[in-house]
Amino acid sequence: MDSTVPLGKHLRGEITPPCSKSYAQRALAAALMARGRSTLRGIELCRDTQSAIEVIRALGARVEIIDENTLAIEGGLRPTVGRINVGESGLAARLFTPIAALCDQPIVIDGEGTLLHRPMSMMVEPLCELGVEVRDGGGRLPIEVCGPIRGGRVRVDGSMSSQFVTGLLMALPMAERDTTVEVASAVSTPYIEMTLATLQRFGVEVLHHEGDYTEFYVEGGQQYEAVDYTIECDWSAAAMIMVAAAIAGEVKLLNLSMLSRQADTAVCRALERAGASLIIEESSVTVAHRELHAFEFDATQCPDLFPALVALAAAADGVSRISGIGRLRGKESDRGETLREEYAKLGIDIELDYEADVMLVVGGQPHAAAVDSHDDHRIAMSLAITALRIADDVEISNRECVAKSYPSFFEDLRSLMCE
Repeated sequence: MDSTVPLGKHLRGEITPPCSKSYAQRALAAALMARGRSTLRGIELCRDTQSAIEVIRALGARVEIIDENTLAIEGGLRPTVGRINVGESGLAARLFTPIAALCDQPIVIDGEGTLLHRPMSMMVEPLCELGVEVRDGGGRLPIEVCGPIRGGRVRVDGSMSSQFVTGLLMALPMAERDTTVEVASAVSTPYIEMTLATLQRFGVEVLHHEGDYTEFYVEGGQQYEAVDYTIECDWSAAAMIMVAAAIAGEVKLLNLSMLSRQADTAVCRALERAGASLIIEESSVTVAHRELHAFEFDATQCPDLFPALVALAAAADGVSRISGIGRLRGKESDRGETLREEYAKLGIDIELDYEADVMLVVGGQPHAAAVDSHDDHRIAMSLAITALRIADDVEISNRECVAKSYPSFFEDLRSLMCE
């Protein structure tokens, strides 16, 4: 669906971002494997989370919707079907494949849309080394696994994503034998910390040296315990609203904590470097517009911030330098090329230097144009934020793709607009 977005407005007010879908999917996986009934609170039913709910149902969990933000889950890994569909969620694909491989029956993991083009080859060899029979689609979904995982010693390539590491760390505590997981070139390490914190919350222990993400020791035969767990707000979603406020107003974001393990808390550093005003309190962050200037930022460990950072850099005076563009391939779109292409339509120049692993964004005044989300939720939100600076309407193709992570994004943005 194409939609014209009437923006060019000033923002003011308070808002609570949706819950972290990264934490939500980890908690859903843990509740599936837990003994007893878990209660998950603060759930936001975006498409990725809904896909994860359907997966745990297919793998044997009983899910009861208590209200629009609360689920009760009776755990139990007892697959009821031979095929699961993870929707368009890369995390769900790489998380639930090792969990499905705990079972001694063939299970096909499939997906939809852009996920079918994303790389999954990093899972095949490690799972085979752990005793799993694997048939894959040439490094893409669908993948068929038949376990059970035996455990032992395995080496994983972590250079593309930490998501498969997360899947292994969540599945291997239930393997028969102990496992040592060696990770080469680990990236997005804050997401591994989120996984370890979730495991601990559900009574499972994984040993590693603090700050070292090259080796993990997982004792087999552990048991997940049911918990009552409230999912924290999503810093990835919050980052979009924070940048919008830095560009066009003043917004207080509620239920946010700088103590979060989420990688995208780093957006605060980028905003400060660009000259925005930040007031950080115990459970809220207020962001206000000031004159913005070019900044440098390394987003290697938080690549989901790139679309928001581009919107920030486009509004800053000068040329901003954002490192880590090698992480942008294999997302919902090739985000580096997509950002360059779509921002060019708005009159903003972006240069990609893959040899130096750097994106250069030339700040300037954008103009109205019809732009394309490329069915990428974060691209759609980034373009909408930049449209706040344009007096005329901006048409964003397929803007409803924001439902993947932040279904109420456009409604929330409009609720903050004032004359």
